[in-house]
Formats: sequence, structure tokens, C-alpha cells
Amino acid sequence: MDQRDRIRSLFDRVAPSYDNVGVDYFQPIARRLVDELSPQPGERVLDVGCGRGAALLPLAQRVRPGGSVTGIDLSPGMLDRCRDMVRDAGLEADLRVGDAMSPELPPESFDVVASSLVVFFLPDPSAALRSWRDLLVAGGRVGISTFGDYSSRWQAVEAVFDPYIPPAMRDPRTTGKQGPFASDEGVEGLLADAGYVDVSTARCTIPVRFVDKDQWRDWSWSVGLRAVWEAIDEGEREDVRARAYDALEQTRDDDGRMGFDQDVRFTLGRRP
Repeated sequence: MDQRDRIRSLFDRVAPSYDNVGVDYFQPIARRLVDELSPQPGERVLDVGCGRGAALLPLAQRVRPGGSVTGIDLSPGMLDRCRDMVRDAGLEADLRVGDAMSPELPPESFDVVASSLVVFFLPDPSAALRSWRDLLVAGGRVGISTFGDYSSRWQAVEAVFDPYIPPAMRDPRTTGKQGPFASDEGVEGLLADAGYVDVSTARCTIPVRFVDKDQWRDWSWSVGLRAVWEAIDEGEREDVRARAYDALEQTRDDDGRMGFDQDVRFTLGRRP
């Protein structure tokens, strides 16, 4: 199974619970990305890796009236949930299965390209960014979100899973904090090398808190960490869970809540 098939399969499996276990994480990150891009009424927007619609829904709201939003994702399961969200919100969007590496869309057909927490999954982020540039009109804007650091106290939780990360896995635990994704300058360099100008970075910190350890467990199975859980032998999972629960105790803040603070970077550019 190649990387594309692994990603599609993983997100089909997490689709029913992804961003749906009561933990504020993906949506505040996506909303901030939308704010940074500042889409205007009438603009045409592409959301690459739209998932369940964390960015797509606010994008669709912001371009009304007269604008349009297209969302692509490798996972049909995620797109099914996104369609439900769009319908329930009374919005409209063109949703289709598509590869972030090379979207099959007309060149120079969008004013804005947004992509939240996607590029570190891709086998060649630079090539993907170049393909997105070609979809933008002259002066069109691109914005991506990627992870910065998280609270040092959370490192003990992550360390529980480090020995079990599949060797071929691409996600924030592997490629997402290495190479260009290790710094603002590195991600800005990706955009500049792909032909964007006026490249800049904004940042924010998202507080991620869990009601209890069981909510964290449910959340961990609803995101990319599920792939690591599935790589652990079933006979070991209870021991891993117990060690993770012990580490979670050390993450309590002054109010006694478990969790972490996640720094997020938003890298923006423009097609000349």
C-alpha cells in the first residue's frame, strides 16, 4: 500500500468520529487560517484536504454572496461527512475526491487556496504547492497551517507512542516537525521556492484540554494517532493505554485539567 492509499484508508476509518468527540482542536485552527486569508464575497476558494469541513464551512460563509468553494479530499468517508455538515449549515460547496499533490482542476480558476494541517502528509510538499499555485489567478492567495511546538509536559505522552510509529508513516509525529516544518523560515522557504511572493507567517496557540482520560483516548482514536494505536499489538494496547494515562496525569494545568497547548503557524503567500 502506498502513502496515498494509507492516508485514504486511515481517514476513511476515522471519519465517523474525526473532530467530533467534544475537543476543540481542528476547528479553531481552521478558523484562524480563514481569518488570515480573509476571503471576500464573490471569491472562488479551493480547500485542499477539506476533511469534515473545519475550514470549508467558514470559507463558504465568508464568500457569500456570489462566491464559491470547492473542497477536495482523498477520503470519500470524510467527504460524506463534509456534505452532511454543508447541508446542515445551509451552505453550498462543490466536494470531490481529489489528490492534494495534483488537483485535477482548471488552471487559474481560484482566488484563494486554503489547506489546513495537510502538507506534512504529502510525499512532495514543494511539488504540491507548485500545483496549487497554478490553480490561482494572478495575485491569488494561498494559506496553509502547520504545527509548531506543544507544551513540554505533553512530551511524555507522545513518548509512549514513539516506539510504535509505523516506519512509513507521514504525519505530525514524523515529517510534520522535521526539515522545513521545523521552523517558520523552513515553511516560508517551501512557498517561496514554489513561486509565491509576499510570503509571511502568523502564529497562535490553541489550548487543547480533555474532560478526562477516556475523552483523550476517544480523541486519540479519532485522529491520525489511530494509525499508531492500530500498529500496536492488541496484547500490548492495555499496557500502552495505562502508561499513557500515567503520563496524562503529569499534564494537568493550574486548574487541574489535562491537555496541552499547541502552537500553530499560518504561512501565507501570493501568486505573482
